[in-house]
Amino acid sequence: MRYLISGGGTGGHIFPAVSIANALRELDPEAEILFVGALGRMEMERVPQAGYKIVGLPVRGFNRAQPWKNISVLWDLMRSMIQVRRIIRDFRPNVGVGVGGYASGAAMKQAARMGIPILLQEQNGFAGVTNKLLKDDAAKICVAYEGMERFFPKDKIILTGNPVRQNLTSGTRQAEGHPSLLIIGGSLGARTINRAVAAGLKELKNASINVVWQTGKIYYEECRKAWEEAGSPKNIECLDFLSDMPDRYAQADLVISRAGASSISELCLLGKPAILVPSPNVAEDHQTHNAMALVNKNAAVLVRDADAAEQLIATALQLIRNGRQLSELHTNVLKLAQTDSARRIAEEVIKLAKQNA
Repeated sequence: MRYLISGGGTGGHIFPAVSIANALRELDPEAEILFVGALGRMEMERVPQAGYKIVGLPVRGFNRAQPWKNISVLWDLMRSMIQVRRIIRDFRPNVGVGVGGYASGAAMKQAARMGIPILLQEQNGFAGVTNKLLKDDAAKICVAYEGMERFFPKDKIILTGNPVRQNLTSGTRQAEGHPSLLIIGGSLGARTINRAVAAGLKELKNASINVVWQTGKIYYEECRKAWEEAGSPKNIECLDFLSDMPDRYAQADLVISRAGASSISELCLLGKPAILVPSPNVAEDHQTHNAMALVNKNAAVLVRDADAAEQLIATALQLIRNGRQLSELHTNVLKLAQTDSARRIAEEVIKLAKQNA
């Protein structure tokens, strides 16, 4: 069987794509897998690192702020469609898998035109533009949230959840006397969260809790300086990157995080009480939709980005001392967990491939 997988632009698209490929390879060791990405984007580096071949298209996103610049964007889209047609003719995939992003739109549209069944994977609670445009071409659409029939045909939807990092549940918890707060800024960092923590270091220092503050690379120097100016408090670890996430998650009584699809899937799987601070700098405010899917089921607490400076640390300190509320959040978020998501998606892909063998 030959599988064509396309998407990228951000880690939120690339990670599920690679996870699905890994699951396909486990279930079908003889599988031939080819990725299609966008030239100059993150997938062109990450996919080969994961051991897969990728072909890059010159496709780009539309410039909504300066519409007159879109003539060249349309030209690149046309070139991409022609290139994809050639790729499909040479590779002859049995099925196409689209995970969102610019390249996915061109690749999956052309695949559908050429009679190849396609499966879409939507990571967010508010569907992305590319997947919404492809919904009529798709044979199946794997989603991570309930209620996605407002975006996609109900008969095509399969609730599978999002793939999460392997070994995430393998962490061990050490005996500690104080509650533990884990603050995740992501690989690059979240400015609002970091500045709210920096401003609240005095309160955290005096709170009889242990804090792990992962700042991300961009903000590390700024955060480290603030930590040193606060007296380098021993109960607060200030780190740019966490290489031991399973153990860090296992130790945490409460997590502060953005509301990206992968992060939320991890929190659900591990049953972690969380304060979610959705990033306002994402397409169609999809992180707020992700967060509200949990908040509406009393499975997480929301602090809006604009309110984080004033409310985040106070909310965290109030919550981490409230054992009853932490227990309720743990119980409710665990109910939303989807297990073996990558494998379940891969099984659906294989079913489609066999129909087109």
